[in-house]
Amino acid sequence: MMWVVRQFLSSVVQRGQCAGQPGLLRRPRYGSLPDLELRYLQCTCCWRSRIPVAGFETMNAALSTSEPCKDDSSKPLDACYTSEQRHAILQLLNNGSPSELASVKLLRGRKSLNIVEYRTKNGPFKTLESVVNVPLLKHKSAVIVFNSIVNPVKKERKVRIQLAKFIRPEVDRSWLEDANSIVSIVCGTNKIAWAHVDRGMSVLDWHQLDCPNFFKGTYMASAYLNDVSSVVSLLPTGDFYIIEKTSISVQNTSLFPVMAHMRTVEAMLFALLEPRIPSPEPNIPPRVLNMMRTAVGRHFGLMVGESRTSGAQMVRQLMTESVTQKLPRINFPQELLVKYRHYFQMGSRRRGEALCDALLQAVAFYELLSESSC
Repeated sequence: MMWVVRQFLSSVVQRGQCAGQPGLLRRPRYGSLPDLELRYLQCTCCWRSRIPVAGFETMNAALSTSEPCKDDSSKPLDACYTSEQRHAILQLLNNGSPSELASVKLLRGRKSLNIVEYRTKNGPFKTLESVVNVPLLKHKSAVIVFNSIVNPVKKERKVRIQLAKFIRPEVDRSWLEDANSIVSIVCGTNKIAWAHVDRGMSVLDWHQLDCPNFFKGTYMASAYLNDVSSVVSLLPTGDFYIIEKTSISVQNTSLFPVMAHMRTVEAMLFALLEPRIPSPEPNIPPRVLNMMRTAVGRHFGLMVGESRTSGAQMVRQLMTESVTQKLPRINFPQELLVKYRHYFQMGSRRRGEALCDALLQAVAFYELLSESSC
């Protein structure tokens, strides 16, 4: 029976090819079906002979029209999408906030900031093809971004953050929620910076002080105490003092001097800011807490592997939003904007790095607190 079927199909196909007319399993002259590729099945009797059959997967692929745009650089991007799809893509790219853009695949971190900077400088995107002018968004990346906007992936339920992952020591959540303001403190190699921020996300004070005795010869306790005490005497009063906890690897022996310096200053700040006589009332929270530097870096997308990059650009963005948006992420008083408006440019980053870190730590503290569970 298999031999008869094989002979019949082979003769029909050959007859169609020789006559130049459509044969069996070939596209009719006036039909609407796509061309069918010739495929073969192995004969189950002898396992040597092959029987020609139609490639029906070819027909299914040709009939499908809902596939997203492929990465074909020879085809204009605007031609890959319908007018409704182009409108939806441009609407998000032209009006989306950095956080909204970051929710799209491939737009986290630097790419979303590049889009905001480009449209601010050059105006809104008028075509999809113009998006490839944005740094880090060439044709292949743009296609993935556009397809993600047109066909968004359903997000899973966000896992809430545990306080213990970014705050030490462990404290009751209600204590932090009742706080009216915090003082965020960051220690640098030759200065200490702080940012006083209230629960309404307004900057009350933002300052740094040079510490001339840091990294001068041996670690003289009296010299360090003088510098740290000078800073503590200028710190504003807050419900909590949040001190940055660095994440220097103990395996990197070349950074031992930096680690010893950071731990020394951290210990002195804890000793000078925490009340020396414990309160007789029970369940009184500590005034001084540590916040993980890596937690702040991940919150703002500043991590590259296990290393944290500069937050100067993020601070410049926060300062710009403070005067351009109705509901900014954080509010700056006018005098601080004037004072620090040129402080975080490319050539000034080094002197303002501790200031950046102190402010970002304060913002991350409140935002992570609102996202945490317990």
